[in-house]
Amino acid sequence: MILVADSGSSKTDWIAHNSKETLDFHTQGINPYFLNSQEIIKILSKNKDLSKIAADVKEIYFFGAGCSSPDKREVVSNALSSFFKNAYVSVDHDLIGSAYATCGDKKGLSCILGTGSNIAYYDGKDVYPGKHGLGYILGDEGSGTFFGRRVLLSYLYKTMPVELRDKFKQAYPVTKDIVIEHIYQKPFPNSYLAAFSKFMAANKSHPFIQSLLRDGFQEFIDSNVKDYKNYRLLECSFVGSIAYYYQDELKAVFAANDIKIGKILQKPVEGIFEYILKREGELQSV
Repeated sequence: MILVADSGSSKTDWIAHNSKETLDFHTQGINPYFLNSQEIIKILSKNKDLSKIAADVKEIYFFGAGCSSPDKREVVSNALSSFFKNAYVSVDHDLIGSAYATCGDKKGLSCILGTGSNIAYYDGKDVYPGKHGLGYILGDEGSGTFFGRRVLLSYLYKTMPVELRDKFKQAYPVTKDIVIEHIYQKPFPNSYLAAFSKFMAANKSHPFIQSLLRDGFQEFIDSNVKDYKNYRLLECSFVGSIAYYYQDELKAVFAANDIKIGKILQKPVEGIFEYILKREGELQSV
């Protein structure tokens, strides 16, 4: 059985495949910057479906946020090897999985706009990460965390229009003290901030929200896309909930900058799964 996973900070999507069937599962996000190996094992153990197939899994291909460095990949690899005791384990950065899902064998810029954000150049075979992906404190332009922080700040600073403030207060009864506690004392502050970006969906047509979206996507272009000299010659493909749910606004901003957009996928795991199966099939036939 082959198991493929795509993980952000908020959620992990899994697809398992054997000769008889294909199964899909979901768990909490697995990011080694916020979790150690034992904590990851606990997350896996909570999923009864994964536990049922653990002994049957022979190959695991895991693509995750925070898995860019060898030491962080080892954190995830150790956890997976302990839980799936009979499996060969491969752990790579989520940008690699995103490129497989969106670009396949074509070159382009592979972008992530989910809880966090990132970008890399893909030559049709290999991924070349750049200097981006600096996380929710220093970077993550155009991400759920980025927009959630902007929405929350506009509420706390009282720069949000009154009609939106009333809606926000009903949906999120937060105070300065509550926010500071979650950011500085509780786990997963990036996911906490990203949750506030959902407020934009219900109020997307409001000029204030439209302005936030335009500014955020423009900042992603200026800080990330334009860092590549040949960016106008390449398609930018996207994965992630922010890119997917706000794709009309995303496309408009990219068109205004004369930048081509390729695929936009909410969840890349199916595309990664198909790519891996095709690649493994080709390898086995050689």
